[in-house]
Amino acid sequence: MRTTKAARLLAAGAAVTALTLLTACGGGTRAHEDEALGSKAPVPQPVQKARVDVLPGMPAVEDPGDLYSADRPGRLSPVVKDFPSRVYVPNTNSNTVTVIDPATYRILKTIPVGRQPQHVVPSWDLKTLWVNNDLGNSLTPIDPRTGKAGAPVDVHDPYNLYFTPDGRYAVVMASMDRQLVFRDAHTMKVVKTVPVSCYGVNHADFSVDGRYFIVSCEFSGEVLKVDTARMKVVEQEKLPFKGAMPQDVKISPDGKLFYIADMMANGLWILDGDKFTRPRFLATGKGAHGLYVSRDSREMYVSNRGEGTISIFDFARNRLTKKWRLPGGGSPDMGGVSADGKVLWLSGRYNAEVYAIDTRTGAQLARIKVGSGPHGLAVYPQPGRYSLGHTGIFR
Repeated sequence: MRTTKAARLLAAGAAVTALTLLTACGGGTRAHEDEALGSKAPVPQPVQKARVDVLPGMPAVEDPGDLYSADRPGRLSPVVKDFPSRVYVPNTNSNTVTVIDPATYRILKTIPVGRQPQHVVPSWDLKTLWVNNDLGNSLTPIDPRTGKAGAPVDVHDPYNLYFTPDGRYAVVMASMDRQLVFRDAHTMKVVKTVPVSCYGVNHADFSVDGRYFIVSCEFSGEVLKVDTARMKVVEQEKLPFKGAMPQDVKISPDGKLFYIADMMANGLWILDGDKFTRPRFLATGKGAHGLYVSRDSREMYVSNRGEGTISIFDFARNRLTKKWRLPGGGSPDMGGVSADGKVLWLSGRYNAEVYAIDTRTGAQLARIKVGSGPHGLAVYPQPGRYSLGHTGIFR
């Protein structure tokens, strides 16, 4: 039997209405509303066609709307795909590195290194882990394929270590020397020493185009803007808080803002790096210290060392959404996110322990005793094309 055009339109409309009602009925659950977004599948983003005029020699920006697009679960570089998954913990007071199997939470071995190791830093080419022996004035290389340490390399006052986005230079945060020291990324030979007028240079992150980076100065409460190619401090400002002690630095996924943890102001400074104007402040918790972006780029984990908590910051909503508390307290400091994005690993600076935290629920999965003064632990390998340093800033 043939139908009229009006009848066909009426039937189609009824079908659409029914489908809408069915969809609404299926989406009403609130059972998982407290889960962190970092454990969920990322929302597909429209393809970005804009190109970024990057620092010469720097890999092209895959997605200008998300600088961490190469850090998705499973996107391991061919360089690291056969490396065993490990957690490397520098014990500052014990002068050792503890190596943990993240699958079993068991300690595999302890590696003697130089005096006062502060951070374990993946090299730009992903092939080496550098242990920053601050008072030992050396870097100990670890082969992440075998887990074996090599001969230490003489480097003065290596509190922290970064790499320029073009892979040419290592940038040593010589905190007590009050210098930024640009070195050859492979030989560690000095290329240029940049004296700074602030005290305690310690952490950094690079702009979307790699042409500048923001540096925190812990002991004078200041931040610097450094021209990457010219190897020169181009701007400097005092944070608007008496006694400010800025720590970790992390750029937003869209590259528009820098977040700077402050352990005395107990929160984050939010800075427009391009304009370098007065930053605004967001309170997170006592002793705000480390900053780590989730594998889907939706959230940032903020370790509040002074109160044993982790605050969750939602980039899209520009606010804190929840706070996780370590059972029995602790001193969560520096660390990283597992390759699959399911576990946040943090050192317990004043408790000689390491925490494994479920990024879906915030539950503590493990608390592992290590050496004294665990600091900048590295989870390795992680997804990404190259490393910008610290405990693992990957692009």
